[in-house]
Amino acid sequence: MALHEQLGRLDAARELRDFKAEPAQMRAAGPGKVGELRLGFSLRNGRSILHDLYRVAPLLVQQALYWDEAMPELPICSIISIGGGILQGDRYKIDISVGEGACAHVTSQSANRVHQMDANYASQHQTVTLESGSYLEYLPDFTIPYRDSRFINQTDIVIADDATLLYGEMMLAGRKHHHADERFGLDILSVAVAVRRPGGRKLFAEKILVEKGDSSVDYPAVMQGYDAFANIMCVTPPPVAARIKERFETNFPAEAPRAISGVCRLPNDAGLMLRAVGMETYDVRREVRRFWQIVREEARGRTLPQEFLWR
Repeated sequence: MALHEQLGRLDAARELRDFKAEPAQMRAAGPGKVGELRLGFSLRNGRSILHDLYRVAPLLVQQALYWDEAMPELPICSIISIGGGILQGDRYKIDISVGEGACAHVTSQSANRVHQMDANYASQHQTVTLESGSYLEYLPDFTIPYRDSRFINQTDIVIADDATLLYGEMMLAGRKHHHADERFGLDILSVAVAVRRPGGRKLFAEKILVEKGDSSVDYPAVMQGYDAFANIMCVTPPPVAARIKERFETNFPAEAPRAISGVCRLPNDAGLMLRAVGMETYDVRREVRRFWQIVREEARGRTLPQEFLWR
């Protein structure tokens, strides 16, 4: 699907109907406001490599690095935003594909900041494609929506039956240490995922929608006063999913827990979903890393390297 068609789908979303005004500084999707990134990984001479790289500022990837000591064959790419965050009228498109038998890890350089807006909105469309026997860890850092920000993201995933994808979405309630009104002071946060097989069979779809003034966000079954949350999907064959679920222990302390996490099964034997909430980002990261390590060990027979002190 062409770029304008993908972005047009997002433009038509119901939750954006009140945010169509054009910014005074530069029109939405104007020059310099449409970022594109395409990453293609393949197996060549027994080694996974980044064979396809296309980038349009403000999105940037420089090259694949191999710094994971526990999985040295893993090419790692960090997505860099040279624009200092997402601004009103920005439109991003990210395409990631992993060829047969290849592996890759894609992350972001730092937290993804969605700045305050007084007109229009920002959108991002992602496609992720995994061929037979491939393995991808797509774990961007936290998204931080500022007060009065509007952000919509749609991710379309196509994955082979015997491939494994670890896909993460981590969000912070806002700049809670900056101002009290920053906590869920956003106008719109809309995050959707759709997963299907290469032949077109739909496995599942999910959408998270947070709108300003919605008190249900702090209900006991939602955030219940916590400020950080993560949805981490592991789309993998049923035998692998069963082993992961057997090993992962639900974290639900009886008294004053800093984080709560648990794993549930995805529809159509697609895999597992980790959901975690926490007081701070590092509380949620700890739960995500615990799940991530089990996934890698069961899917690839490798573990995680020691975490960097600055993370």
